[in-house]
Amino acid sequence: MYVACSTLCFTRMPLEDALRTIREMHFPKADLAVHSGGPHLTPAEVLADPGRTAQRLKAANLPLAAFHVVIDNPNPEQARAELRAVCRLARVMTVPTVTVPAAPIGADLDAETTRLSDWVRTAESEGVILTVETHGETVTADPAGAVELCRRVPGLGLTLDPSHYHVTPHGPVGHDAAFPYVRHVRLRDSGTTPEQFQVRVGQGELEYSRVLTQLDRVHYDRALTVDVRDVPDSPFPVEPEVRKLKYLLESLI
Repeated sequence: MYVACSTLCFTRMPLEDALRTIREMHFPKADLAVHSGGPHLTPAEVLADPGRTAQRLKAANLPLAAFHVVIDNPNPEQARAELRAVCRLARVMTVPTVTVPAAPIGADLDAETTRLSDWVRTAESEGVILTVETHGETVTADPAGAVELCRRVPGLGLTLDPSHYHVTPHGPVGHDAAFPYVRHVRLRDSGTTPEQFQVRVGQGELEYSRVLTQLDRVHYDRALTVDVRDVPDSPFPVEPEVRKLKYLLESLI
């Protein structure tokens, strides 16, 4: 395992500055957000000019651990074209994993299975792994639902964000069954209530050592992404927390 950093930690910076900051903080790799309407890079931009996008990323001189992709295009064919372009960029940049959100809570599971099966085939055709993120507002909010989705869609993996299982209206939710399907991980410190989804490192109750132990048991050897979000009106400066979590995770692996 190694520690990477999400570009979402530095959303107030242009993409090049965010990647330079991550490199100067001595992270070996970055986790790049490619979001429709996002602050740095969008799937539509990748589709429109994949060559220029690749040149921008190569110029940053920082390897990439994963793409965190959100595609809001309502047209299924256009959404698939954007996904294919991002997966092709991942292949060019030797990025092994592309993460997308699952459908919202209450969505038809059969329809979601069909959609993700098609997207897995698209990703596999470019030689990359497709994962869905564990998130409190999607069908992966329940660990059993996340596991069932992976069972229904061969080749689909999980990007584990344990904060979403730690901060629920009813307290932390056990998610050991999800670990065999984990292909990527994002971490921050969290308390036990929705208002404490992101807190200063050391003030939360997320058990990093337990997460790493469970990952070791399934022979996980990929990235642990520091994902302290630079959100509007953050009650604390983000960069010092990014550094603290980096050093903490490196001390545990």
